Amino acid sequence: MIDFPGINEICTTTKSKILMLVVDGLGGSVDQAKGGSELDLANIPNLDSLASTSACGLTTPVLPGITPGSGPGHLSLFGYDPIKYLMGRGVLEALGIEANMKNGDVAARGNFCTTDGEGNLLDRRAGRIKSEETIPLCEELNNITVPGAQIEVIPVQDYRFVVMFRGIGMDERVTETDPQVLSVPPRPVEALVEESRNTATAVNEFISEAKRILSKRDKANMILLRGFSQLPTLPDFGLTYRLNPAAIAAYPMYRGLAKIVGMKVIPTGQTFDQEITTLEQNFQDHDFIYLHYKPADAAGEDGDFDAKVAALEELDKFIPRLLEINPDVLVVAGDHATPSVLAAHGWQPVPFMIKSQFTSGEGVKEFTERSCSAGSLGQIHATQAMLLALAHAGKLTKFGP
Repeated sequence: MIDFPGINEICTTTKSKILMLVVDGLGGSVDQAKGGSELDLANIPNLDSLASTSACGLTTPVLPGITPGSGPGHLSLFGYDPIKYLMGRGVLEALGIEANMKNGDVAARGNFCTTDGEGNLLDRRAGRIKSEETIPLCEELNNITVPGAQIEVIPVQDYRFVVMFRGIGMDERVTETDPQVLSVPPRPVEALVEESRNTATAVNEFISEAKRILSKRDKANMILLRGFSQLPTLPDFGLTYRLNPAAIAAYPMYRGLAKIVGMKVIPTGQTFDQEITTLEQNFQDHDFIYLHYKPADAAGEDGDFDAKVAALEELDKFIPRLLEINPDVLVVAGDHATPSVLAAHGWQPVPFMIKSQFTSGEGVKEFTERSCSAGSLGQIHATQAMLLALAHAGKLTKFGP
């Protein structure tokens, strides 16, 4: 782990290169009606073949039974204790879109959502409406003024936006408005400490005005805010591990996360094909690259089993291109499970495999939850993934005399 005493002293710089592919929402769960998990039923011959020559196991992002957000799930894979380095999603989104966020500002991740006539939630993502529709809505919300705070609303992608609150005494310690379930109203923001009362008041007044502005719409007629957060301070990923790291991700939140830990964020396109092209063009310039794949998570959150299977099968088609790049170490991991049967993130352990010159296969024939559970790595905490990657790349020296 990055908090391992003396980790910097046993890390060494070598010419070997590590590629970490993080498949968002990779893990699943058995759907009794389908007869297996999404990975069980997906036709993924390239991933299966890679598993047959890799060291395999399962990772737990936080603790058994704890359902992680994408932020904690990724931090864990990068070697940061996600409980110690807890941060809200707002700051990740803000930095991912290169918002001018300053010390003291509070950022929140926003969703346009749809409520019924009673004010209860019908759709937490407003049908995943596209940016063409939400950009004008953000412009309207950006005109809201409330006493004691400067407010900036910035479109992110599709139904998502960032709202930043700036003013004297802003404090991130407030509750979220997203109840994470349907048929209930959004929650009011509450102060968790005395110092955050002014922030809670400003946010609630902003939400009230947003509701008034959006109320005449059939969909995207309300907003949800979560992940209230201020700029954190984390150990630098590259300096700690003696790496020259980079990140390639289409979605802003993951670029923000990479930026917070000190990775260079390489501009890329909106598709995974474009991400891999970016990887091919920049691979020789870095000894660690994090590559993000999003579609499996989105399908799982929608509760669409078949769509998640299709997303995994689409990913599989790109594996030969990753192998042609010929990284010394290839890690395939997931930040968390997103089982379609839950239509949400889950607590289930996540398949993991690592391929290097030191792996030749261990009897694992399929890249599935069940098969990986029988691999030599067993079930490990996700914070151990970086140690394994560094060891397989010959970047760790002996610990102790």
